Amino acid sequence: MTRRLIVEADGGSRGNPGPAGYGAVVSDAATGEVLAEISDGLGTATNNVAEYSGLVAGLRAAAQLVPGAEVEVRMDSRLVVEQMSGRWQVKDAALRSLADAAREASSRLGNVTYTWIPRAGNARADGLANQAMDRAAGADGGPRAQGQAAGPSSGVPGSSSSPSPAPPPGPARGWGPQGKATTTILLRHGQTALSVERRFAGRGDVPLTDTGLQQAQAAAARLAARGDIGVVVSSPLSRARRTAEAVADATGAGLLIDDDLAETDFGDWEGLTFAEVMKRWPEEMSAWMGSTDLAPPGGESLSGAARRALAALDRLLAGQAGKTIAVVSHVTPIKTIICRALLAPPATLFRIHLDVASLSEADWFADGPALLRSLNDTAHLRAETAPTGRKGTSRVR
Repeated sequence: MTRRLIVEADGGSRGNPGPAGYGAVVSDAATGEVLAEISDGLGTATNNVAEYSGLVAGLRAAAQLVPGAEVEVRMDSRLVVEQMSGRWQVKDAALRSLADAAREASSRLGNVTYTWIPRAGNARADGLANQAMDRAAGADGGPRAQGQAAGPSSGVPGSSSSPSPAPPPGPARGWGPQGKATTTILLRHGQTALSVERRFAGRGDVPLTDTGLQQAQAAAARLAARGDIGVVVSSPLSRARRTAEAVADATGAGLLIDDDLAETDFGDWEGLTFAEVMKRWPEEMSAWMGSTDLAPPGGESLSGAARRALAALDRLLAGQAGKTIAVVSHVTPIKTIICRALLAPPATLFRIHLDVASLSEADWFADGPALLRSLNDTAHLRAETAPTGRKGTSRVR
């Protein structure tokens, strides 16, 4: 018999936008037992972003606790309930990203339904959200803390162990999330002939250049100097796989291939420059630049590629919890994972630059939050810089 869970979720901000936070409660539908409570501050955000963030956190917790469970989501946000039920369109770009994250979390569950309830009936999630907003605003007298959440007792995503009873969120315990993180080191593959000429490089299996091979070795030496790489996971495309093989050889870590980490399929635009595409498909290119939901002729949309990449990420966080994972991939998957870490909208994909063989680092915590620690770090590619682990990185402050 399929187990049924209830997810109560809420979020809000003081100022809309203002100091924001969310809360979610996962309980057993048959017994009423509370299985998990999650709350977190979001910095400055809108009410709707906070409400969706609570939904995503609740669904992810439910999927971690009981994969395949039937879930009834109860929220006092008419907007979220109607949009997730498919009756209203999600027009806001920031909310589309969060709605996609909620749908992706739902894919690991059974049937998920949405029920609107009055605010008085959502008191538990509302209380957690308000405490998170207090922390975000510094109302408790201490610094803002992220990750004041209660979840599975293992402290790692995807654990199959039974969760401990969830304590209510207390005062801020420090500057960041608590517990051991799962770390992703996001490595873009080395140089190819198409990257030199800034051409669309999607599913075409273009090889690394000699320079690209040298870059792969430099990145591998940099990661080997860290001494903590537990596993290397790569796109199946040869430019990424050759880069990943160099990392695996240098670190001694095992190498896995995940097809969902492949680059976007650019269809008829493969191998062309932006200028060439604009000349032949001006309207299609303009529309593509304005929406991640549109695909090139014969190709794949960026949002479609993002769903693949996030599915791969979730599998890694569940299956490699607590490890440091070298993820060797391409521009779109890496940017997508960065956007997930930042809770950034899809349009952010067009505002991030990634050099070939660059490194970006993100930590993922069992209680929900993520921290982006570095972005587009290329210190290992500069001849005067010796590979020194985490030193010399371009830190995001």
